[in-house]
Amino acid sequence: MVDNKVKEGENILIYASKGKNWLVKATHGAKVHTHLGYIELSEVIGKEYGEVFETNLGAKMAVLRPYLIDYVMKSSRTTQIVYPKDVGLIILETGLSPGATVIEAGTGSGALTTALANFVRPDGHVFTYEMRPEFIEVAEKNLKRSSLRDFVTIKNKDASMGFDEKDVDIAVIDVGDPWRLASPAYNALKGGGAIAAILPTVNQAEKLAIELHKLGFINVHTVELLLRNIEVREGMSRPSTRMIAHTAYLMFARKTILKS
Repeated sequence: MVDNKVKEGENILIYASKGKNWLVKATHGAKVHTHLGYIELSEVIGKEYGEVFETNLGAKMAVLRPYLIDYVMKSSRTTQIVYPKDVGLIILETGLSPGATVIEAGTGSGALTTALANFVRPDGHVFTYEMRPEFIEVAEKNLKRSSLRDFVTIKNKDASMGFDEKDVDIAVIDVGDPWRLASPAYNALKGGGAIAAILPTVNQAEKLAIELHKLGFINVHTVELLLRNIEVREGMSRPSTRMIAHTAYLMFARKTILKS
């Protein structure tokens, strides 16, 4: 059974009313400063997760153990991250599971990499390719904070020139010219392996779909997920006036082997 007490050095989530929250490291002598006042983290260490504390201004906040969604949404970022609504379908459509070998083109800030690494552990691995060193530096920090760095190999290489790995289970593509990755992904995937692509525009989707069909991928399909919160209050429940609409088109396909 996991000890449910906050330990020195652990990442914790300080949760206030209306969903405001802060992901911080539990450190003696440190404070969490918010618009509702501050909390002395020394007072939190050793307490049970779920306990409620008050700031110096009397606002109530709870201390929670961070979940994967907290690490993803609070990733330090230099690029647009892949949202949880999209991550969830990528996991289901590709059959991502413990022990899988995944290649990823376009590490970016590492938010999606973090999610992929979480689901392949303890025996799987993610090999992610990124051409910009400044993005790699940020991704490294995000992966270390979520304690998932050991399940990821980051390569400062152009994946369009080919992946080093062969017979992989899943290929994930998140680059500006995804059609250039179709053939390298095909060559790296095992028969029946899955490809998932994150595509901001319809033009990208069109070009990629053409290449996937040429190569012999099947079940090529594209979706867009929209997420709307519902404000539930007694006698006043209604849809939120704001929502997460278009983030990306998601394209999925499976590799077949063409025998001559």
